[in-house]
Amino acid sequence: MASALEKVCTEVLKRITPRREERARILTLTEDLKKKVEASAEKAKVRTEVRVEGSIAKDTWLSGEPDIDIFMRMPKTMPRKEFGTICLNIAKNATHGFKQIERFAEHPYLESIISNVRVNIVPCYKVERGEWLSATDRTPFHTDYVKPLLNERLSGEIRLLKKFMKGTGVYGAEIKVGGFSGYLCELLTLQYGSFVEVLKSVADWKHGEIIDYEGYYKGRGDELRRVFEEPLIVVDPVDKGRNVAAAVREERLNEFVSAARAFLENPNLKFFFPPEVEAFNAEGLVQAIKVRGSTLVFVKFGKVKAVPDVLWGQLYRSQKSLKKMLRRFDFNVIRDEVWSNEENVNMFIFEVERRFLPSIKKHFGPPIEKREECERFLKKHIRAEWTISGPRVEDSRWVVEIQRRHTDIRELLFEKLKDGGRSVGIADMLSQAIAESFEVLVNEEILGLYSSNEEFAEFLTEYLKGRSRWLD
Repeated sequence: MASALEKVCTEVLKRITPRREERARILTLTEDLKKKVEASAEKAKVRTEVRVEGSIAKDTWLSGEPDIDIFMRMPKTMPRKEFGTICLNIAKNATHGFKQIERFAEHPYLESIISNVRVNIVPCYKVERGEWLSATDRTPFHTDYVKPLLNERLSGEIRLLKKFMKGTGVYGAEIKVGGFSGYLCELLTLQYGSFVEVLKSVADWKHGEIIDYEGYYKGRGDELRRVFEEPLIVVDPVDKGRNVAAAVREERLNEFVSAARAFLENPNLKFFFPPEVEAFNAEGLVQAIKVRGSTLVFVKFGKVKAVPDVLWGQLYRSQKSLKKMLRRFDFNVIRDEVWSNEENVNMFIFEVERRFLPSIKKHFGPPIEKREECERFLKKHIRAEWTISGPRVEDSRWVVEIQRRHTDIRELLFEKLKDGGRSVGIADMLSQAIAESFEVLVNEEILGLYSSNEEFAEFLTEYLKGRSRWLD
């Protein structure tokens, strides 16, 4: 088994390690962009220190997947109000003529696509360690901490871990994914020494696992768990008050643990290079929905004016509120999902046991021995227009059958969302888009979008199959 493991890792490493020509091209592009940002800042009469950060700076990037991160370290005297705007303009001028996308973390930054390479130009403050003014201020300290600890072998081990995480769908700290960042991959590899040792340790992780590379909280694990409530705790070596794994959702953590166990049991390239999703044709989709016997409900709406991280945060919060509402009205939600192309189509997906509920439901009152509660129950239900049968005593408690207010999930969603859904927990930025453009589609009524949108077709096919690709 060890030889199979080694064989897979060797083959993957060969594929994902940048070759000399690619490395030279990316480093040349990086240096050129750095100079352009410096020139743009000088033209704007802004004093800044421009640095290359991230995987390019640390040589942990994957062949064919370079991300160039250029940081502008601004003086602490720059007002917070002007910070994002000024830096965004500098970045836009430096990448003029190329595709530009405004992103937002704690403040705006620019993503640009240059020579098919994604470039992030990010502002931060030039501060002393621990004197953070913005979330990105730590990044240069992360680079300076990790770089001296790496060598060629460790860089390769980090590449293996990153590719494994990407292949199993747990890589990416953005809200959409809720997974592992590149910096977190680097710290895990430093902690355990190699990709395989990371997986062996991960396979035995429990909820509340602690990794404290610098030993800030040695022997004080319980104290640390009171400070951080996340399912995985990785203390930032440059800031002991920060959990590097704070973005990792429990779902992604559990997927990582499961994938690690499966890979160690049966090493295979599919964990790094999963098979492409082959979407059902129209007939196959209809059949896949029909065979489930459940009801799939799609709440579709249009463009939301928000950057991706904000959009996904609001989508997830609103989805959670809608699911609670559906359950409150007795619709049993089997599964639910969110999908967005981040441009002009957003969607909540709820799979429920059935679309229609019976007109009546049984409603249990208090036990007979609770006299005052019984009196209130009787007063409420005895002549109420919604009471169809009862009140009567059954098994030592009062019972009534009452008429349901909503028996059709489509009608319920229309009723609650027609004004934007603020009363049922729809987030502010989504509310207007929902009020103006929402549709409720049931089962095969989604076929129009499915047939015209390849990305959505692949997503829905994966949803219906309901199985991780590395299990195929």
